[in-house]
Amino acid sequence: MEESGNESFQGSVISTGQPQIDKKLGGGIPCGSLTLIEGQSDAGKSVFSQQLVWGSLNGGHRAMLFTTENTVRSFNVQMQSIGLDILEYLLLNWLRIYCIESSKSKDSAPFDIILREIDRQQSYDMIVVDSLTPFIIHNPLEDILSYFDQCKRKCDRGKTVINVAHSYAFDENVLIRLRSVCDAHFRLHIEKVGNKLVRVLDVAKVRGG
Repeated sequence: MEESGNESFQGSVISTGQPQIDKKLGGGIPCGSLTLIEGQSDAGKSVFSQQLVWGSLNGGHRAMLFTTENTVRSFNVQMQSIGLDILEYLLLNWLRIYCIESSKSKDSAPFDIILREIDRQQSYDMIVVDSLTPFIIHNPLEDILSYFDQCKRKCDRGKTVINVAHSYAFDENVLIRLRSVCDAHFRLHIEKVGNKLVRVLDVAKVRGG
């Protein structure tokens, strides 16, 4: 693993771990971008974001995960279940995991905690928040838009920020406004094809893709 700064991080891409998807996106997710991943329950949002974490780590960049859905142990087990071994990255402090209680979602404090920690940990280029759902549901639109605006400013300074949420947390007007702020927007859902249920990834927007 080699140390890297924000300058080398910008202008490159993060692999999704799926060559066919990377090809459609011009190689992957642009570094220094703000991404929204939203979708149905069990549609693969977390797995998709986990693959991006892995792609970032494999690319030689440190990553931070803020999670309302896992502990450090359960996240490690989950990653191992899809063939991604992150234990070495955890031990070397290349991956930091912050567990946020969703019960504290009825004020803007979680937004402030995330933004403050991103500023404090300057050596971490990749930031994933999984999931924002409880905070979006229980906070006013102004606070949500302010959070995304501040995320965008951090991306302008070289950070890559990925926010994950359930589709039911948004109404269409909110999505339109957030999509205008984000560099990339992905929607995951489940469809029935014949007798099978398949996970579908809709690429709503990718800057440069």
